[in-house]
Amino acid sequence: MRYGTKKTLPHRDTTRMINIGGVVIGGGNPIAIQSMTNTETSDVDATVAQILELEKAGCQIIRSTANTEAAAKAFDKIKEQIHIPIVADIHFDYRLAILAMEYGADKIRINPGNIGGEENLKKVVKVAKERNIPIRVGVNSGSLERNLVEKYGGVTAEGIVESALDKVRMIEECDYDNLVISIKSSDVMMCVHAHELIAEQTSYPLHVGITEAGTVYRGNIKSAVGLGMILGQGIGDTMRVSLTGDPVEEITSAKLILRTLGLRKDGIELVSCPTCGRTKIDLIGLANDVEKLIAGYDHLSIKVAVMGCAVNGPGEAREADLGIAGGNGEGLLMKHGEIIKKVPQENLLAALKYELDHWEEE
Repeated sequence: MRYGTKKTLPHRDTTRMINIGGVVIGGGNPIAIQSMTNTETSDVDATVAQILELEKAGCQIIRSTANTEAAAKAFDKIKEQIHIPIVADIHFDYRLAILAMEYGADKIRINPGNIGGEENLKKVVKVAKERNIPIRVGVNSGSLERNLVEKYGGVTAEGIVESALDKVRMIEECDYDNLVISIKSSDVMMCVHAHELIAEQTSYPLHVGITEAGTVYRGNIKSAVGLGMILGQGIGDTMRVSLTGDPVEEITSAKLILRTLGLRKDGIELVSCPTCGRTKIDLIGLANDVEKLIAGYDHLSIKVAVMGCAVNGPGEAREADLGIAGGNGEGLLMKHGEIIKKVPQENLLAALKYELDHWEEE
């Protein structure tokens, strides 16, 4: 079977529900959007400032590295000033996992295979169990164990899944099952296939994403394709779009992916034409300005159209709740399929903003 050709799996509605600091994932709950800070976690002011910016953009769960003792101890001070759950990202040092939990982490992300051995894993799980803190079991294709690479003749989706389920069993043997699974690869189709496989073998909620996807441009394309194929099959309970750029871009992209798939209803849907030789206004600049403008209206669930000429513009704009269609130095403002006024080109954006500001007064 080729990658991505499976029938829809009834996974999202049947996964276990896990409470991450008040945000519940799994069991058919809405897919929660995550990101990760890129500040020094021990720099509390900088980390808080970035998290607050991400909150404003729509981030629902934030992850920060706990790579030093100072970073782990900063979690309580950070939590005092933010409004979403915070996850501690741990590699190699079990003591930092314990410290982060003691200082308020709502969840920890570990790879049980590199946390320092079975006895140290038991120590971590003991603290998580005492505090009812979820553990995200994370496995990436880039760190797949050598024996699995040899078994499957290279890095494969099957190897990633086997590795992840093996790590899950390690924690289950410590008598704990408050778990989230994350399997990621930068190979989009391998990542899709791995999620298809694991969705058939576990009821734990899945954190989905295309890891190391790349720059904002390349990473968005890879993430949209991969996450669209995964989420579109009913797989995935929480997500991150991993981009080499401003973390706020990850939130913007995640919201658009979910809305495009019909998995998120809030926020404005924007459509705009690609321009052609008939266009007599700066449509590219106008569309970019509208895109920035609508970011502040996530509470509205409407469709906005930006069109560039009198050929298709008015017709396309009529299909939207609100739209503008450009002409030669002026444009039309459309509302519910009707032309409500002509507006000079320089006033189109302001006219659109006025309608958005007063939309809920109707």
